[in-house]
Amino acid sequence: MNMRVMDAPAAPANVDPLNRLFDDLFRPMNTDGVYARTGAYESVVEALAALISSKREEGTEVFRFPPVMSRAHLERHGYLKSFPNLLGCVSCLEGSEAEIRASADKHARGGDWTEGLETADLVLTPAACYPVYPIAAARGPVPAGGYRFDVACDCFRREPSKNLDRLQSFRMREYVCIGTPEEVVAFRERWMPRATALADELGLPYTVETASDPFFGRVGQVMAIAQLEQALKFELLVPLRGKEAGTACMSFNYHREHFGTTWDLRHDDGEPAHTGCVAFGMDRLAVALFATHGARMADWPAGVRAALRV
Repeated sequence: MNMRVMDAPAAPANVDPLNRLFDDLFRPMNTDGVYARTGAYESVVEALAALISSKREEGTEVFRFPPVMSRAHLERHGYLKSFPNLLGCVSCLEGSEAEIRASADKHARGGDWTEGLETADLVLTPAACYPVYPIAAARGPVPAGGYRFDVACDCFRREPSKNLDRLQSFRMREYVCIGTPEEVVAFRERWMPRATALADELGLPYTVETASDPFFGRVGQVMAIAQLEQALKFELLVPLRGKEAGTACMSFNYHREHFGTTWDLRHDDGEPAHTGCVAFGMDRLAVALFATHGARMADWPAGVRAALRV
């Protein structure tokens, strides 16, 4: 007797395969891209931080920055020109006790208490390296040999998404170089093989490709094309969704003299310093590890667990 074979139900459209990891890694906090992190997830982020620290070059200064920075500094960086759509500002209730109470009480009456907010002198930090340039500039001329910094920060970019590899609130770790063009180029050339070797230790598949930042608007498109043509940015992409385009988990950036001119970071001869950085997306790397090796760390390859000491 012939039996009819029923077609298996099709997978729901537009379901992100990373969603299967959510319950093991996060808990919801009533907004997309901002989540509570489980102990298992945080243990991997902490292990990644220790592994990256073990690669630090001798003579590198360490700074850890808060999740907010000076609004005036961000404006000077040129962020409003390049990425205004990603910016997060800090706003507060200001005024007398009576004025603040009147604004707050609007909520109990079903009104909008946020109408009374005033913009503070703070913004949410969008990149871990931003606060270090004014610190270096305050020291005066850049010394021979330049500077090396190890910086980290909780960062924010206003791009709500349900995808676990695109958070609004995320951790970024960077090694930054300030010096001559030759010093910065050599720094990036040293770090690209070191970073890919780190990805190998973690058992992550990847490609390294030229890339551009997500500059805003039509002018931004021209800036992105120039960045690509000059090969100023490379990204290490980890495929988290099969054959789809990979997720950028590390980047290797040459800013040329942008920050040197912006912050008057100059050498003794008056020439503006050049800058560059290698950036590690801590949360993306953690998600990539779970996506690649599975939700149970005990089942991860022995070499990966040894590298992370988990």
